[in-house]
Parts: sequence; structure tokens; C-alpha cells
Amino acid sequence: MSDTTRAMPMPSVGAPARQAIGFRTMIAICVGCVVVQGAMASALMGFGLGGLSFLAAMLVAAFFALCNAMTFSELSLMYPQAGTLATYTQKAIGHFPAIVSVFSGYVVVAMFGLSAELLLVDALLQALFPETLPPHLVPVLLLVSLAALNILGTDVFARLQNVFTFAMIAAILIVGATALIEPPTAEVASAAAGIHRGTGSIVDGSFIGLVALAMWLFVGCEFICPMINDIRQPERRIPRAMFMSLGIIFVLFALFCLGGGRYLSVETLTTSPLPYLDLVDGVFGKAGLIIATVMGLTATCSTVNTVLASVPRMLSGMADNGQAFGIMGKRHSRYNTPWVSIVFLAAIVAIPFMLVKADNIVILLIGASTSWLLAYIVAHIDVIVLRRRRPHQRRPYRTPFYPLPQVLGIIGMAYVAANASPSPDMTPMVYTLLGVVLGIVSLIALVWVKFKMKKKLFEPDMSE
Repeated sequence: MSDTTRAMPMPSVGAPARQAIGFRTMIAICVGCVVVQGAMASALMGFGLGGLSFLAAMLVAAFFALCNAMTFSELSLMYPQAGTLATYTQKAIGHFPAIVSVFSGYVVVAMFGLSAELLLVDALLQALFPETLPPHLVPVLLLVSLAALNILGTDVFARLQNVFTFAMIAAILIVGATALIEPPTAEVASAAAGIHRGTGSIVDGSFIGLVALAMWLFVGCEFICPMINDIRQPERRIPRAMFMSLGIIFVLFALFCLGGGRYLSVETLTTSPLPYLDLVDGVFGKAGLIIATVMGLTATCSTVNTVLASVPRMLSGMADNGQAFGIMGKRHSRYNTPWVSIVFLAAIVAIPFMLVKADNIVILLIGASTSWLLAYIVAHIDVIVLRRRRPHQRRPYRTPFYPLPQVLGIIGMAYVAANASPSPDMTPMVYTLLGVVLGIVSLIALVWVKFKMKKKLFEPDMSE
């Protein structure tokens, strides 16, 4: 059965028929943006540090992610526009926080996050095929190809996303299930015996210290929201897609961690730059090279594909609202895609990928990604403010048990942001970079709102 159905209204004469994004593709977007190489490495590292208690931390993190999904479901269906967080925030607390939250929470994170993913692909290919492929070549070709294909429209994007994501899910499930079913050799089992399998840290609550690491396995489902204009029946499908995707992600990573705990030592889980590659090699030997390649490439391609579809739509919506340069809203005359924003995002991703070493970009990624959590906090505040200021606004989805999910979401994101640094010696650099990112974005936003838009910084947009 086809995953896409005809969208309304009908396209103009001479234009290709636009396709609505089907539910399977929505799942592929949500899962594909979350399950990246960095998340796979973080999952195995967390299991190496905490053993079974890390699964409890994953459960808590999944709950916080569920709160985020509820908030974005309510906001996106109140204001079904491509601008997403910028639109919600300008309605609630003004244009200045709207611009800051999107650029610091999504554009900067995409810039460094995709660069890090491409660097991991390069490292994976160099490890699998040493002295065969020129450095940087394949990742750059992937980035350029996916940008070009995204310009061709949502139907091309949907087909690509389905292939990438479901191939990745299949590969991870094969590895995790095989590692659980096939008994390791005595030598491998002995090396993996150091994994903590008790429940003491769950009972005494000390596992909470792992929640910050586990949270990175569940952020990103809201990337479906900028695609809302290409989704049929979004009122029903957007919340369901995000909730179902979080369940899939939890099961996927739980199987992956449990399988990794049978084959890898604590040292390998916590120190290897590509622990999933060690797991595949331990389970399948050299025959697993194909699976490892599929896992790495599809994880990165699904993420790059999703971000190139979503973030440019955010920028295009902001341009329509006067919050970004007007050219960012320019759409392709035939495919109706924000092609200028897609090219812009691909370009700013390529720059750090080509110039920055992998060791440095990890620090940059942690600092920038922490501002992503602040964007979640802003979204929760938006819901609370809009419930008070616009109580009669149409809300196709209303957060159950309001305001509890928003309050818990704010507390959870603040906790994760405060514990985002992976080690004490990196803490000053991480928060210095976070301050620099927020400072630069805030300065630009202040100048733009005051002198370009000629509006007050925290003046809500009262238009419907």
C-alpha cells in the first residue's frame, strides 16, 4: 500500500502533484531524526556506566520527551504554520525570544549536529575501508545529494526517509536481537561480566544521574511539526506519530543496550568512539561489515534528510513573519520547497564539517545542543502563557493533566541542561560555548527586532 495520498488543494496546471506525508513517513521522520550515530554511542555508553539502571534512566527520559511531545502537539495544531516554535513564541511572549529560541535551539544545533554526524560517517568509512576512500568525499556527496533531493519535494523526501529509517531500524533490531539470542563465547562473556546488572541504584534513586545522558536518545520528535502543511489529518496524526515513535525508540535502544551488554566490556562501551561497530564485529565478525555500514549510513542519512526538510521550513516561516531575511522564504516555482533555506542550511553544515576536527566539534555540539533544551523550556512556557492569554483559542489537541506535563517538562529540561557536561573538566568550556551561542544569537535578534522589525522585544503578537 502506498505511503502517500493526494493532498488538497490540487496543484496548479503544469506543477507536479503534491503528495501528503503518510503516517509511516511521519514515524520515519520522528524516529529517523532521533536515532543517530551519536545516540547509538550514547546508549551503549550509558549502559556501560549504569547497566540495568540506565534502562530506568531511559524510562524517565522518555517520560520527559512525552511531555515535550504533548506541548508541541498542542502548539503546532493551534498554529499550523511552518514557522513552528517561532510562530508559537511570538504569539505568547514576543518576537525576540521567538528568534532566539529557533536559531539557538535548531539552526545552530543543526549546523554542528549534522557536521558531527557527517564526521562520524567519515570515521566509520575510514575504519571499514581504510585507505580506500578519500576523506570527506562520501559525506559531502551525501549532503549535496540530500539537499538537491529535498528541493524536489515532499514525495521524494518521503520515499528517501522511509528507506533510510526502516533500513536503520531493521539493522539495529537484527544486531540487538542476535546479540540477545546468540550466546557469546566464554572469553567474550567473561569480558562483559563487569556490566552492572543489579537494581540497587534503581531502588535508591541514584540512577537519576544518568537521565541527562539518556535524554539525548529521545530529543527530536518535534521535527515533524514544520511539515504540518504537508500532512493530511494532522490533528489526529501528529500527536499519535510522536507518541508512537517514542515507544519505538525506547524498545529499539533497550534491545540494543541489552545486546551490547552481553558482548562488550565496560571499557569498550564507555570509551570506544564507535561502540556499535565493536558490537557488530563481536556478534557477526567481519561478515557484519555490511550491517555496520547500513547502520551508520542510514542513521546519518535519515537525520540529515529530516533536518534538511524541517529546519528550512522553520526559516521559511520565520521569513514570512518578518523574523528572517525575506529570501529565506523563497520557494521553488515548480516544487514549492524552500530551496534557498535548504541550500543555506546545507552550506552552514558543510563549513564546520570541512574545517573543524572531530575532537573539537564534540565540545561545540554539546554546548549548542544544550540550547536545544532551552528551546523546549520556551515551548512549555508558550503553552502556559497561551492558555492564560488565549483561553478560547481553538485547540485540536489539549495537553492532558495540564499544566503538569509542562511544569515537569521545564524541570526535566533544566535538570538535563544543568548536567549536560559529560565530565567536570569539560564543564567550563561547555557552558562558555553555550553562553557564546546564546549571546551572539541574542544580540542579532535584539538588533533585528528593534531596528528591522521596529517592535518591542517581548511584545506578543495579538493577531490570530
